[in-house]
Order: sequence, then C-alpha cells, then structure tokens
Amino acid sequence: MIHPDQVAEMLYSRTATSTHTHTPGPIPTVIPSPTHYQTAGETGHRTLWVLFAGMSLFSAAFALLSWRVPVSRRIYHVTSTLVPIISALAYFAMASGQASAFNCETVRDSHKHVPDTFHDVCRQVYWARYVNWALTTPLVLLNLCLLAGIDGAHTLMALLANLIMILSGLFAAFGAERTAQKWGWFTIACLSYLFVIWHVGLHGTRMVKAKGARVSRLFATLASYTLILWTIYPIVWAITTLARRTSVDTEILIYAVLDVLSQPVLLLWLLVSHRAIAETNIELPGYWSQGLSSEGRIRIGDDE
Repeated sequence: MIHPDQVAEMLYSRTATSTHTHTPGPIPTVIPSPTHYQTAGETGHRTLWVLFAGMSLFSAAFALLSWRVPVSRRIYHVTSTLVPIISALAYFAMASGQASAFNCETVRDSHKHVPDTFHDVCRQVYWARYVNWALTTPLVLLNLCLLAGIDGAHTLMALLANLIMILSGLFAAFGAERTAQKWGWFTIACLSYLFVIWHVGLHGTRMVKAKGARVSRLFATLASYTLILWTIYPIVWAITTLARRTSVDTEILIYAVLDVLSQPVLLLWLLVSHRAIAETNIELPGYWSQGLSSEGRIRIGDDE
C-alpha cells in the first residue's frame, strides 16, 4: 500500500513542476571577423629575389653569346637577351615590395542562431607579373615566327592576340568575384590563346616546311614545348588567382618555375640549336646592322 504522506509528496512535486517558470538565457552575440589578408611570406620574398638574380645572370650570358655573332645575324640573340632583362626588372619590382595591389572579396560567415555576418578577404596580386608577360611573351612568339618563316600579317595578329590574352588575365585578377568580370575576362584570355595557337602553331607548321626537315623538327619541338608550358599557365592562374585555392607563396613558386622554363631555358635552347643549323640564319642588312646611309644628304654649311 501507498502511504498517505507519499501521495501528498507526489502531488506537491507535480504542482511545483507545472508552476515553475524558466528564465530566458543570454542572447548569443557574434563578433564579425576582421579583414583577412593573403600576402607573400618569407618563402615568397626569397623566391622573388632568387628569380631576380637568376634572370640577371641569364641576361649577362645571352649578351655574351651575342658578341660572337655578326650584327646582321643577331636578331635571335637580341630578342632573347631582352626577355630575361625585362623579367629581371619585374622580379626586382616584386621582390622590393612594389608592383602589387590587393583584390578584396566579401565572404559570408554563417551562424546557427543569429543572422549571417560578412568579412573581406584581400589577396595580394603582383601586377608586375602581367607587365612582364605582356613584354616578354611577344618576343618569344616573334622568335618562333622568325624561325618558321611566318609572314608579317600572321605574326602581327599573333602578337596582338597574345597581348589581349595577357591584359585579359590582368583584368580578371582584379575583377569582382560575384560578377561576370573574373570569368568573363578569363574566357576572353582563353579565346585569345586559341588565336595564338592558330597563327603560330598551325600556320607556322605549314610555313616552316620550306626551310627543310631540320628546321621543321626544331620548330615543332620548340612550339610543342611552348604550347605545353603556356597551357599550364591558365590552369595555375585559375587555381591560384581566381579560385584562391593556394597561398601566395605557393603561387609565387609555381610561376617562378614556369617563368624559368618558358623564358631563359626555351631561348637558350633556341640559341644553341640556331648555331648548329645554318638554315635558321636570318640576314638583316641595311639599317639593322649598318645604320642609316649618309648618301644623298644635303649638309647645310658645307663647302661646295
């Protein structure tokens, strides 16, 4: 049997539970995250200085090689020497802390019981890299066009398409994330690259056959090598600059390797092969090697 006191105790506990009021807890608060900056670290800065020194050494080596070649046949050496010089200046600007800017995008922070907050993520973009490519890649293409014997019309169109490709990449790097700016410019850059391939790769393959089998093989090898490297660039660019999937240091390291392979290594390969194949020689007489002629000029004040 249940004791009367136990019944009274049970009724009291139920009454106390039903009449108890819960006091509200503290309202959760969220402090917005500060702006996050993605910048180059010690590894990136050290890599930039190493590339500046390396490109300077390649410039000196190419200049020494050109002294052993007659001026009339020095077109490959002149263009090849200019490439590492320009690249060295660009890497000096980047290594010394210049030639960069921040591209910021707004990121949403989701929370469970309170409204979402937002913060900015600003990534360091080296615009000197695009200036470097805008000046050096046309010189590389010019060498390939001269090697294949491509006519001036296709050469000019290839250089213009290449310039549009580089500038589109620069505009995409600073474009807004949530608009069509970034991927729109990226698409324009890829289409321009296809025009470069058509004018240099496909048209050059037909034109170089007139120079013989040795020059054809050399052009096919150098053009394929360039095509592979230049195809890697937009892939890396989309992963690092556009999607921001890597750190700035990793981006610097990858581009450093690609720049060395696509600039001094490629051009050194061309110069060494050029010396061994006589059919690649290009004679540029006249103003290129002898200057303007003084014949036919009227000198005021000379004795008759």
